[in-house]
Amino acid sequence: MNIEELRNNIEKALDEIRPFLQSDGGDISLLSIEDGRIVKVQLQGACVGCSVNQMTLKSGVEMTIKKYAPQIEQVINIEA
Repeated sequence: MNIEELRNNIEKALDEIRPFLQSDGGDISLLSIEDGRIVKVQLQGACVGCSVNQMTLKSGVEMTIKKYAPQIEQVINIEA
């Protein structure tokens, strides 16, 4: 899978997650993919400073991204 396919798959995963985040007043954007293994995202809106955002990131975002792109090893939230 080339980087463009990888990016498309990650965007599909984020599109699947986005409605849940938006229903709580938040959002997420893809910042970068490093070495084809690490995804950097930015949680936005109500997700910033939310006490459960690390759990959301690991159990929701990372799990969904890995479903679409199994080679991803880690998802990191970059604070604004």
